[in-house]
Amino acid sequence: MAGQILFVSGIDTDVGKTIATGVFARMLAQQGVRVITQKMVQTGCEKLSDDIITHRKVQGVPLCDDDTCGLTCRFIYHYPCSPHLAAEMEGRAIDLDLITQDSRTLAQRYEVVLLEGAGGLAVPLNATQTTLDYLQQQGYPLILVTSGKLGSINHTLLSLEVCRARNIPLHTLIYNRYPKKDDIIEQSSECYLQHYLQQHHPNAQFMILEEQKAI
Repeated sequence: MAGQILFVSGIDTDVGKTIATGVFARMLAQQGVRVITQKMVQTGCEKLSDDIITHRKVQGVPLCDDDTCGLTCRFIYHYPCSPHLAAEMEGRAIDLDLITQDSRTLAQRYEVVLLEGAGGLAVPLNATQTTLDYLQQQGYPLILVTSGKLGSINHTLLSLEVCRARNIPLHTLIYNRYPKKDDIIEQSSECYLQHYLQQHHPNAQFMILEEQKAI
């Protein structure tokens, strides 16, 4: 029986989804779950995915054979930009069917696969498809990473609203407190989002990513 594939995205770039992915994987492993992380597309690096390396550091485990052979991140591009532009610059298209097959292969080996996207939900993967389109097509439950920075409520609600409209199930909302910003805004945003989840996504989990857990 294949394992579960969960998609990890953020409300924006630099919201902490890579750290959150590693922390979530570490938490599952501590519960006895066989878990692996996968990066959909990586830009701004060479050969090995920087985000996969970060996942393993946070998990406290070394790179595995699935990492070094490219199974956990097949599409890596040099220029640090949106995936569609990086792929266009190198003349090497992102093969979404191949990513899907890699995820299924990993799901045969592990109980849970955490597939991390690039940037937010509406990031283009090619001229006609975004990450959101791919996620809707695959039907993966979503782990959405947000934070308490100014503007995060707006970005979070927009992301959740489009997921609701496209029937994308929300598995977990991770509230990233690292790095610390304005305490008043962070506490208010946390309470607001918890209440929102209870009203609109009652089956979803709310997880707080503490500063000490993110290091």
